[in-house]
Amino acid sequence: MIEFRVDRALGLPAYLQLVRQVREALRLGWLRPGDRLPTVRDVVASSGVNANTVLKAYRELEHAGLVEARQGSGTFVRASLGSVDAAVMAGLRDRLTEWVTAARAAGLEDEDVDALMRAVLAGETDNRVEGA
Repeated sequence: MIEFRVDRALGLPAYLQLVRQVREALRLGWLRPGDRLPTVRDVVASSGVNANTVLKAYRELEHAGLVEARQGSGTFVRASLGSVDAAVMAGLRDRLTEWVTAARAAGLEDEDVDALMRAVLAGETDNRVEGA
């Protein structure tokens, strides 16, 4: 079962953090159709967010067609995201873990890694600042 983490220093509304965590879990295969999301009460107890925040996140996921609320039973995953084979994903994760380990050994902090990753994803590696 997914365990939500809310980082109040992130600058992203808590409900969007919950939505993003579910979407990431779906992409990584950690959640699959039929899986039950934690109850609102459990999320409130574990993450310290307001019940309305959890409900807003679950509604957003429901509108996206990713989960469905079943009266009296809970909220269940309805669809998956991503189509990459689980073995391929595991191999890529292992290589990325090695890369992150090397980046930390080189002195990069999370913010450095995040900036570098976003630049690579955006294809901006050739757009370096002149004179830098």
